[in-house]
Amino acid sequence: MNKTVAEARDLVFKMSVPLREIRGVEKVLCPPFPSLVAVSALLAGTDIGLGAQNMHWEVKGAFTGEVAANMVAEFCKYVIIGHSERRTYFGETDESVNKKVRAAQTADLTPIVCVGETLELYEANKTAEVVTRQMHSGLVGTDAGLASRLVIAYEPVWAIGTGRASTADNAEGVVRSLIRPVLAELFGADAAGAIRVLYGGSVTAANAAEYFARPEIDGALVGGASLKVDEFIAITQAAVR
Repeated sequence: MNKTVAEARDLVFKMSVPLREIRGVEKVLCPPFPSLVAVSALLAGTDIGLGAQNMHWEVKGAFTGEVAANMVAEFCKYVIIGHSERRTYFGETDESVNKKVRAAQTADLTPIVCVGETLELYEANKTAEVVTRQMHSGLVGTDAGLASRLVIAYEPVWAIGTGRASTADNAEGVVRSLIRPVLAELFGADAAGAIRVLYGGSVTAANAAEYFARPEIDGALVGGASLKVDEFIAITQAAVR
């Protein structure tokens, strides 16, 4: 929840020129709902994608304050679903994540589905239990034919906005031993290998290359660093390398 529409327009204007010059990686910006229309206009004709930070699973109705998938799809190709802050502060569950993924697929959106454990569960060695459950419950019954348009983001809650990033070894281990096997079980081995899995949690220009160097990590879900033009550009350039 950062930037007014005017501030978002200014940030994206400053970012878009250097981002357009970076080839070979997929780039997506996800501003708050009020800025989607303005940012969409700025990104028109570029190779920079646009995503929303959330959506509701119903097509329409008496859900005051919510935004439906088809409304998002008017401007966006992507939507973040199940971010840890949505789970922590707004009561989102694995069940609601599953409903949203299905609705996003129906609206021809690419869902970026977030999974990850809290510090308490991490220290209790419950990472495997939590991530496996979130993956199964959040994705079961979704359209396997659309798996190629699915993106998973592993974001350990204890690393988000804390400056305490997961090590690259730990992050890759979770992807290899937990996330990919569940994807293989649900969608088949070929699809599991093709689905992009991102790491999110205190990603900066200083540590991004460590994650990108790992073959199981396909990119990053960037938080605070995306509000700083030079920082985000450097992270994107690290992905190219």
